[in-house]
Amino acid sequence: MKILKVSDQISIKRSVDNGTEEQRAIVKGIIETVRQNGDKALKEYTEKFDGISLDEFKVSQGEIEEAFRQVDGKILEIIKEAAENIRFFHEKQLRPSWMTTEEDGTMLGQKITPLDSVGLYVPGGTAAYPSSVLMNVIPAKVAGVKRIVITSPPDKKTGKLPPAVLAAAQIAGAEEIYKAGGAQAIAALAYGTETIAPVDKITGPGNIFVALAKREVFGDVDIDMIAGPSEIAILADDTAQADEVAADLLSQAEHDPMASAVLVTPSSALAEQVSAEVDRQLAELPRQQIASQSIENYGAIYVAENMNEAIETVNSLAPEHLEILTESPMELLGQIRHAGAIFLGRFSPEPVGDYFAGPNHVLPTNGTARFSSPLNVEDFQKKSSILLYSEKALKDNGEKIAAFARLEGLEAHARSIEARLRK
Repeated sequence: MKILKVSDQISIKRSVDNGTEEQRAIVKGIIETVRQNGDKALKEYTEKFDGISLDEFKVSQGEIEEAFRQVDGKILEIIKEAAENIRFFHEKQLRPSWMTTEEDGTMLGQKITPLDSVGLYVPGGTAAYPSSVLMNVIPAKVAGVKRIVITSPPDKKTGKLPPAVLAAAQIAGAEEIYKAGGAQAIAALAYGTETIAPVDKITGPGNIFVALAKREVFGDVDIDMIAGPSEIAILADDTAQADEVAADLLSQAEHDPMASAVLVTPSSALAEQVSAEVDRQLAELPRQQIASQSIENYGAIYVAENMNEAIETVNSLAPEHLEILTESPMELLGQIRHAGAIFLGRFSPEPVGDYFAGPNHVLPTNGTARFSSPLNVEDFQKKSSILLYSEKALKDNGEKIAAFARLEGLEAHARSIEARLRK
């Protein structure tokens, strides 16, 4: 693993992937075709991209129950416990509506209302991601969303969804599930087909075509974020264990050839040890080819002059996941300004957050942690302002409001106020 100085230009910063012109054109074509032809287009694209012909997109209750029986009992208990942890964490995010009354009788407030419906995209095809189901469904349920729809690409051989995904959906409380993936599924969620009614918001990760489709439909529906390849940055001093640091870097590198794994440290000795450990562990990794490409193209160890420089480097990266492996990680927490999720100490490796602890693993990538947050309950709610002005309040403030309106050249606004002041 290459070792560089912080003073060298950091070459692994990312920006949001806008795709190629060809990819964008393909996505626009898919979306328009689904809008025009509904289920017929969905069926044709499923045959084309997933290699399987489906007569029915909706997963039946019988299929869900069968899947539930197929999953090992111990695994089911783990999924249930993870779901409880995730639910507990997200219930802490709930905020009530509020109202305040002034002495003149004015009432002001904010009404919080759950979205009517959301569509949750779960990647699939050759892999199963029950954790994505839990992380998307549970905050929506906690928020009070009544209709929660899951779409996921079917297995190319069986035409079914992975049993663990369906079991997780059952545990999380989502029962409207469809076998559809890719940009065509995003189009179906946004605009509806004969089978799938449209939703108000779409969340969940996917490949570049899913990401581009979410961007294309944004405005007609809301979306959570444009998720890029996974990232981890580790801030460590010479108290960190080299084998643990290397294992944590590789835990993200194995996700995707474009995943980013970075160590930032003021310790040259740790840098050398971790570099050697990454090479050693990489040789024994089942997903060696994927992880090797990630480490080669998007991995690096940066040696800083001191811890302050290391912290500023981490903040400039604004990583999706940040581990702080130092002697006193809590002492550094206040200096971290930009990170999607922060893991403190050697007993809090990133996979704890991926699966079990409770915080959401849908996190901002590509440096967008500078201005955005993990998926949370508020993403599935909207806020309405409430205003009740009393007669006294309007008479006390009406002339000021009318003057402000005329300042902006909006005479009808001013007259709206004055029509009441004359009575």
